[in-house]
Amino acid sequence: MTMIATAPIVGAERTKINSVVFASCLGTIIEWYDFLIYATAAALVFNKAFFPTFDPLAGTLAALGSYAVGFLARPLGGALFGHYGDRLGRKSMLVLTLFIMGLSTFCIGLLPTYASIGVFAPILLILLRVIQGIGLGGEWGGASLMVLEHAPADNRGFYTSFVQIGFPIGLVLATLVFALVSKLPDAEFAAYGWRIPFLISIVLLAIGTFVRTRIPETPVFERLKNRNDLSGNPFGEAVGRNTRTFLIAVGLKLSEVTWVYMLTVFVVVYATTQLGLAKPFLLDAVMYAALFELITLPLFGWLSDLIGRRPFYILGALFTIAFAFPLFWLLESKSTALVFAAIAIAMNFGHGMMFGLESCYFPELFGSRVRYSGASFGFQASAAIGGGLAPIIATAMAGYFGGTTGVSIMMIVFALVTLTAALAARETRRSSLTD
Repeated sequence: MTMIATAPIVGAERTKINSVVFASCLGTIIEWYDFLIYATAAALVFNKAFFPTFDPLAGTLAALGSYAVGFLARPLGGALFGHYGDRLGRKSMLVLTLFIMGLSTFCIGLLPTYASIGVFAPILLILLRVIQGIGLGGEWGGASLMVLEHAPADNRGFYTSFVQIGFPIGLVLATLVFALVSKLPDAEFAAYGWRIPFLISIVLLAIGTFVRTRIPETPVFERLKNRNDLSGNPFGEAVGRNTRTFLIAVGLKLSEVTWVYMLTVFVVVYATTQLGLAKPFLLDAVMYAALFELITLPLFGWLSDLIGRRPFYILGALFTIAFAFPLFWLLESKSTALVFAAIAIAMNFGHGMMFGLESCYFPELFGSRVRYSGASFGFQASAAIGGGLAPIIATAMAGYFGGTTGVSIMMIVFALVTLTAALAARETRRSSLTD
């Protein structure tokens, strides 16, 4: 094991790792904010602004379909930037993906609606969503590796959990901004209010780019480059020669990513349209649930350094199986306390318990030559299935058949896939990051 993996973290090294964690976390916050404001807009306004010729349910499904396109593009970004991240370096991809994401988000805020340019409006919307997905697909792997490959061996789970904090902070920011603009009169919100969250992303982009350009390349990648040991085809090597590991990564991700987007997208749509709950109330519930993850994600990361990564995926999958039906029973109570508690518990244990470890566990499963490609593509391929398609399937089932029994069964099936993957996975807590 190399010196970077074993030396205690003191003095200048502590300052260095703190700077890397801050830069990676800040950029990830911005990326997730950009990606998640689209999810909120798709649930609340895009059906009317870009798909007004459909009936209400079909318009909602079309809006969610445009949202799902971003997820389907994420594996492409994971493969593309993973390849170049393993060939050219982690840092350069980290800056490039942030730039792509920020510009595409800003442009969505400038788009004319269907009323102005007809069918070209949804076409341009979907195109920009694809670009968003490609950018986010490559960003997560780079941010994770920048922290993981700088961190000391006995604290990798804890330090990398701060990359994952980017999701709940981005979600809180996205929800908070939309909660503020949704206080505008309906006509003003439809005319320009929904654009504000997208337009302010250009400011976040400038800040994030400045911070990320100042951090160093990882010592693990520098060592590979100095030894002339870079892979000629990292994507092919990660998926073709490590097929079992790749499939395990996909399975590990499936339950939590489905669960969190059911909470943040489907539950918002279902509770507002079928249960008659107020839109601001649901947005507040999601926001407070995400705030709790600012505590639970580092906690689970720290515990994984003590206990291991694998046990938390087993526990998280078992929780999801047990809570898949009670979640909707609590929502249907329409009680403020029960709805808030249900969403908070579901997000922190069905999502956070596994999500907090992913920036550490997924890259640790792969060798240093293909770590960016393998971790990114596995993560994003599963996100395309669970995050992109599941809310659409759930919305269609609830709309056409009524009730949420089928939705709960779907969540249990996905949790069983994750449980199977966790049982088949190896523990990586004490593994070396160098081959």
